[in-house]
Amino acid sequence: MRRTWGLMALGVVFGAGLAAAAEAPVGTWKTIDDKSGKVVSEVQLSEQGGKLTGKITGLTEPNDKAGKPKTCTACKGADKDKPIIGLVIVKDLNADGDRYKGGTILDPEDGKVYKAELWVEDGKLKVRGYLGVFYKTQTWVKGN
Repeated sequence: MRRTWGLMALGVVFGAGLAAAAEAPVGTWKTIDDKSGKVVSEVQLSEQGGKLTGKITGLTEPNDKAGKPKTCTACKGADKDKPIIGLVIVKDLNADGDRYKGGTILDPEDGKVYKAELWVEDGKLKVRGYLGVFYKTQTWVKGN
């Protein structure tokens, strides 16, 4: 009987650990420029219908040189020339253990859409975009 209770307790603890590991990193995250180390934008991640999505909610420099709000001039399709603030850049990521995979991320700088994977590590968000076998990983920090 004690062994059964011990196994049940272990199962509860293990199950709680898995649930915490798969918890969505919802909230506001600040993107950091790889070269300068400065904050570039804020992205709001949310879970909708079991999928993780994210949209840009702020830019450090929201206007172009002409003083107009920045738009995604390099984007294709429905995102072409849309304002960058409000643009959905993270789409359709599904929980897979402690990571989110299977969706895409849009880089508004070049208009390219990459396969994406993200996970929380040491309180920071690791965001990886894939182009074939090549990838690049950025670190985002928790926003306000």
